[in-house]
Amino acid sequence: MTSQASEEDPARRARELLQLGQAGAAALTAERALVDVPNDRDLLYILAVAQRYGRQYEAAEQTLERLRAAVPGYGRAYQELGHLRRRQGRDPEAMQAYQQAVVANPGLPASWKALGDLQTRHGLVREAANSRAQHERLLALPPELVSVTSFLHEGKLYKAEKLCRDFLQRTPHHPEAMRLLAALGVRLQVLDDAEFLLESVLEFTPDFLLARIDYVDVLQRRQKYASALEEARRVLETDPTNPAFRSLFANQCMTVGDYAQALQIYDDLLTEAPENPQLNLVRGHALKTIGRQPDAIDAYRRAAAGRPGFGDAYWSLANLKTYRFEDREVATMREQEAAPGLATEDRFHLCFALGKALEDRDCYQESFDYYARGNALKRETLRYSAERTDHELQRQAEVCTADMLAATAGQGHPGHDPIFIVGLPRAGSTLIEQILASHSQVDGTLELPNILAIAHRLRGRRRVDEEPLYPDVLRELSGTRLYELGEEYLRDTAVHRQGAPRFTDKMPNNFRHIGLISLILPNARIIDARRHPMACCFSGFKQLFAEGQEFTYDLQDLGRYYRGYVELMDHWDRVLPGRILRVQHETLVDNFEHEVRRLLAFCGLPFEPACLEFHRTRRVVRTASSEQVRRPLSREGLEHWRHYSPWLAPLEAALGPRCPDAP
Repeated sequence: MTSQASEEDPARRARELLQLGQAGAAALTAERALVDVPNDRDLLYILAVAQRYGRQYEAAEQTLERLRAAVPGYGRAYQELGHLRRRQGRDPEAMQAYQQAVVANPGLPASWKALGDLQTRHGLVREAANSRAQHERLLALPPELVSVTSFLHEGKLYKAEKLCRDFLQRTPHHPEAMRLLAALGVRLQVLDDAEFLLESVLEFTPDFLLARIDYVDVLQRRQKYASALEEARRVLETDPTNPAFRSLFANQCMTVGDYAQALQIYDDLLTEAPENPQLNLVRGHALKTIGRQPDAIDAYRRAAAGRPGFGDAYWSLANLKTYRFEDREVATMREQEAAPGLATEDRFHLCFALGKALEDRDCYQESFDYYARGNALKRETLRYSAERTDHELQRQAEVCTADMLAATAGQGHPGHDPIFIVGLPRAGSTLIEQILASHSQVDGTLELPNILAIAHRLRGRRRVDEEPLYPDVLRELSGTRLYELGEEYLRDTAVHRQGAPRFTDKMPNNFRHIGLISLILPNARIIDARRHPMACCFSGFKQLFAEGQEFTYDLQDLGRYYRGYVELMDHWDRVLPGRILRVQHETLVDNFEHEVRRLLAFCGLPFEPACLEFHRTRRVVRTASSEQVRRPLSREGLEHWRHYSPWLAPLEAALGPRCPDAP
């Protein structure tokens, strides 16, 4: 007898009918229910399975197209497509579908088994061995943890966390359960907890390779690059011929600036798999960073050719800022972006790339439409709260008063090495950094995470509804502790320096922590990179950031954040008079030599002509402006945002009275 619950839940009823072998009745139940909820994931999935069981292959394919359009990146949809293609005798397409399934959701035993069987049949010995190993690993796990894996990759984070924590209460210190809980921490951006969990796992089971690989990822996300490299080296030592381990190690070589070794590994791997799209992509990133643009373009094009719909490859070309897409490339991007079933990440990458391609063709309305679509898709994947950001900025001003800062002034580390460049992204900070890095006494580094990491630690562990300890805790820090934090910053950033007495740190978000900086490094220089608010904000809206900057994916959020930034910088000017130099981008462009001399004088540096020839300086530049600062100065782009002004009313309204804050 069917339960009342299943009568009320058509998906459960259809699933029960499938289990009873009544595929036709299951399909009919699902189809009737889909009239009211046409994009329901479970109903579409069950309908596709029932149609395959009933040998209605064409109908099943159409249902799967609907499912992949409604829920891009859904692993079970690709698994079902693999089953359908296999039933049709289309082995290559079945293998591709199963591979997409396990990339989207590694917790699908049926996909790993089917993939291994097909790879064996077609002589792919190494690949088959890996697929079988993954299948056997899942079979050996408790069923609850297999479910946690699937929930995690299907975005059911609450269900995954509850099930995982319940399991750990019954089975404390289970290595795979702790690893999965750490993975949930990464998804929820609780990186300190994830790092602690993985450290604990590796203490119990030092040979647990999956945990060590995850540990490399967490260390990299926390920008502990030297530690991540050492852990990647330990992974590689377990099997020096493993392509995945070699690629992992090469990626970490890049983060510490060893581009020669990274490129050598990528080149070696590509001799074995020349069309591998991911390898070509990361190789392109390395080549771009060291200034080999033609080679980077070739690598990105190879990546795009290696996988249809590979949005990151097209966005990487667009993100060079100097690349112009050919007509055929634009047509291909349009077609791929419109294709049903494309993963959300690929889709928003393609939208940003199309926005740039159409901008270069002066098709501004269509360009804006793609930018807006890409931003909306990206924003859906984030958890940004403008209210929480406003509160955090206000707390900085409330806590870091002139009296509080004066009470411990000068007690931090006396080193004058750092030059902090703060502001909003796309405000011209890379140009300022490049000018300074052209000076013989200054090392240009990158956006260093160390101040953010110190602030994060000072927040303390807390529940979501609790007020963080930081910035209030700044009132309680002793002179000794302030000195130690400054010393820690200088020690931990040393890995990024090349021996010059001074160095830049251009993490833009450090503007939120100028109180902390002034306490632990009282002799550091601070430069505020400022740009016309409409130009700065819209430039951020057009930029798809690798991570962070979550406020940039909505015009109203952008205007609100800019307003909060200006208000906080006004506060720092009041309580720390003379400590911050404001450099207006438009003034720098129009009166270049005067502004460069002013900048150097503020930093206590003698004038050097090389700073005026900044574009000739060969160095690693990792930000979106990497190619622009390798060219002579130009006014091009200062007023470019005005082409989009018909669609920027929400931004202008959010900026409010600060909108006239322009030169």
